[in-house]
Amino acid sequence: MCRTRTIGLFRQVAPNHFPGGFFSLGGSMKVAQEYDRICEVFGRFRTQRAEPKGELAHVNAFTLLVAVVLSAQATDVGVNRATRALFAEADTPERMLELGEARLADMIRTIGLYRRKAASVMALSRILRDHYGSAVPASRAALVSLPGVGRKTANVVLNMWFDQPTQAVDTHIFRVGNRTGIAPGKTVAQVERALEDKVPAAYQKHAHHWLILHGRYVCTARKPDCQNCIIADLCPSSTVHG
Repeated sequence: MCRTRTIGLFRQVAPNHFPGGFFSLGGSMKVAQEYDRICEVFGRFRTQRAEPKGELAHVNAFTLLVAVVLSAQATDVGVNRATRALFAEADTPERMLELGEARLADMIRTIGLYRRKAASVMALSRILRDHYGSAVPASRAALVSLPGVGRKTANVVLNMWFDQPTQAVDTHIFRVGNRTGIAPGKTVAQVERALEDKVPAAYQKHAHHWLILHGRYVCTARKPDCQNCIIADLCPSSTVHG
């Protein structure tokens, strides 16, 4: 059960039962109220989309990893357009290596930084074949050791394929986390840590997908659609009042 009853309990307990008296009591009440707010936010997200899915097309762990590497500074739609034919030919590290870097680069040329990404995909494919039995490793440390794979990419793979409750902070999550106050931070690392610390366990697995989709389609960068936002009444940045 996510909803807390702590606020009502605090009202019945004398302040001197808490170290620090009223200061400690007030701080605890604020934490409990914020916990309630975040529970309500994610409860609404879950009602709207019980099982949110990432939008990058893939058929196995390897193609997911490749798709996420290709998606850096590119849209999911653009990546999916390029990988449709690619994954039909090369859906394992061995097949990717057989395809060759020149052919790979040609197939993904519509994606930004395609030459650099092609080189990374070939290099990580070789490492997976030679050191991991062609399997995608299920640890962040192993994933980020691969060429072209950073912490965000690793977190996406761990979450989407291995069901780990990781938080892959992209531009949408960074924006929504700060606007809503759910996960404020000046850096990606701070927002990721805030999500890990503040989002209740029941919502951790799907939290980053709910926030990505909300940022992509509702809480957009230039003109957030507060009128059609399901959490507008819970958001300190909402333009809808009353």
